[in-house]
Amino acid sequence: MHIVVCIKQVIDPEIPPQVFQIDPVTRKQIRGTQALVISTFDECALEVALRQKEKTGSKVTALMIAGQEGAEALRHAIAMGVDEAIQVSDPAFEDSDSFGKAHILAAALRKLGQFDLVLCGRQAGDVEMGLVGPFLAEEMSLPLVALAGNIELAESKLKVKRQIEGGYAILEAPMPCLMTVTNDESNVPRYASIRGIRQAMKRTVPVWSAADLGLDVSGLGAQAARIQIDELFIPQRQVRCEFICGESGAELGERLALRLRELKLI
Repeated sequence: MHIVVCIKQVIDPEIPPQVFQIDPVTRKQIRGTQALVISTFDECALEVALRQKEKTGSKVTALMIAGQEGAEALRHAIAMGVDEAIQVSDPAFEDSDSFGKAHILAAALRKLGQFDLVLCGRQAGDVEMGLVGPFLAEEMSLPLVALAGNIELAESKLKVKRQIEGGYAILEAPMPCLMTVTNDESNVPRYASIRGIRQAMKRTVPVWSAADLGLDVSGLGAQAARIQIDELFIPQRQVRCEFICGESGAELGERLALRLRELKLI
């Protein structure tokens, strides 16, 4: 089985809130010197693929649209255990929206050739739209299973575990198909080993351009975007503390209830 995992590189979501900044003109996060990491749900998708590799001997390929800095994330994926990593990069891809990115990834999948399963994170760790996976499934005419927690190979089909309220649903999907992966107790991403990191540093990551993929650049980038972000901002929070005084618990409770009613909170 050949599993392709589409990943994205984002600013580390664990950075301190005070250093997180947004450019009000471009409506983008300001990277500055902040570290870039693989988006959280994409790491979960990698873990799902790698567990299948360990169980069935599957081949795992990581695929990512990125600029020059993308090679670092792909080498991290190699260090985790993927067999092949491919970077899709071209100035024409910059500022493509979810439709454009799905179109680019579809061209890369066609260039890859045969595959049995495509995995994407349920949503990216920056804008969190969660659209590229479904759009890619539509572009490739693939069946889509959203919010998968884990998968098992059952003869020529896949059994999918998906969390629902009160338990799990077990679904069956044909191959090839596309799944978006959410976090689950069974797909916590592994750490890359020191040996894996050393081996990954020696690997050359191939880069595919728009010409390599046979893409018309006039249909890519900001000029072809169909999704427009009107505003992106950091919410301003105001915190105020009030002390309720009283001689007894009953009196404190009564005064608290009255104050909450005054504030129209109850």
